[in-house]
Amino acid sequence: MSNDVRHQLGAQGEQFAAEHLARLGLEIVDRNVRTRTGELDIIATDDATVIFCEVKTRRAGRAAFPFDGLRPEQRRRIRTLAVGWLAGPGREIHRDTVRFDAIGVVIDGAGRLVSLDHLEGCF
Repeated sequence: MSNDVRHQLGAQGEQFAAEHLARLGLEIVDRNVRTRTGELDIIATDDATVIFCEVKTRRAGRAAFPFDGLRPEQRRRIRTLAVGWLAGPGREIHRDTVRFDAIGVVIDGAGRLVSLDHLEGCF
């Protein structure tokens, strides 16, 4: 794991988000898929849907709302990365729907979850 505080905060937020999705009954298919053009945080599935989930994590007490970081250019990049992932070898997943979700996570100074907001199909 990186010693970068932002990276550690992001990884912790993604773990909370993955646990949340698993509690909803979704299967986590892949995490932190990195390419030279970007990263897909979490890819999950249910019986009919492939879900690409962007996770935004903030420290409690900051003025920024987690979803402030989800800008139009980032949403476009995530959609492009998702198309590439779906076209990859061994990804002949026959699903009826592809969905793009966002999860905003706020964590306090002790590493505890303060809030988690899940927006389904938000872009």
